[in-house]
Amino acid sequence: MTRNIIGSILALIGAAAAVWSPFRAWYDGRHGRYYRVQDLFTGITETKPELIVSILLPFAFAALVTLIGLVLRSRLLVALSGVIVLGFTLLWMVRLGQEAGTLTVGGDGGGLGDGVACAVGGGLLLLVAAVVMSGRIRREPPETEPHTAPRLDGPPTHPGDQSPPGRA
Repeated sequence: MTRNIIGSILALIGAAAAVWSPFRAWYDGRHGRYYRVQDLFTGITETKPELIVSILLPFAFAALVTLIGLVLRSRLLVALSGVIVLGFTLLWMVRLGQEAGTLTVGGDGGGLGDGVACAVGGGLLLLVAAVVMSGRIRREPPETEPHTAPRLDGPPTHPGDQSPPGRA
């Protein structure tokens, strides 16, 4: 019980960090919400998309999978949401690295920003939450006594008869 509560709290924090990350700077001060999901598959462009088709979309989907996983107490769904967040973040990093030639981390506002750190941290928290959660408790069906067939080796017994079957 306690493991599920701690895992649920970690999962909610991880999902919140992942959804919050596109509103932070990702690279050279450009916020994550200004990267299209399509750019992850075709190459990074300077196009500023609508919020609904930005990189927020897969992170919001991962948060939804997290909530469903918490309701069902499914470690697999919580882990899947962590993989979704980390997968899209790493795909973005690969595409940006191809476009820019290199990825840098700079303290002066250039390079990778804190939005990427939030996304990676959120994805890792989701994976940790899946490990911490104990999941559903599987209960075994109650054992029932096997049904016994009526005895055929002696005379039928009557409710008032005290003698065992087969004895007269």
